[in-house]
Amino acid sequence: MPLSEHEQRLLEQLEQQLHEDQRFASAMKSGGGYSTRNIVIGALVVAVGLVALILGISSKLIIVGVLGFAAMCVGVYIALSRTGKAGAGATGAGGRPDGKPGKSSFMADLEAKWDERRRDQDL
Repeated sequence: MPLSEHEQRLLEQLEQQLHEDQRFASAMKSGGGYSTRNIVIGALVVAVGLVALILGISSKLIIVGVLGFAAMCVGVYIALSRTGKAGAGATGAGGRPDGKPGKSSFMADLEAKWDERRRDQDL
């Protein structure tokens, strides 16, 4: 089903805003990806944990098996941990410089533009 003219215009506006917002684009490109280094280290820790688990089961030493399983869990956590936080910079936890929770300026800008469009449509 094709988009209406209004929906096409809104989609074009969103695309244009995404291209114009360099801070958002750089945050999406740079941060938050999986690190090859972390994946390799995590896989090695999982392999060591698997060997310890098998040895613990075969030698009937429960503690070795439990430690092997724990090592496997830690290895998966390391492998899946992300390298950086997207959009993290000089701001605090909530996106504000003082660290108080609140809306980031990006979200505030989007909401302001949305409200402006809604007002323009109502007229």
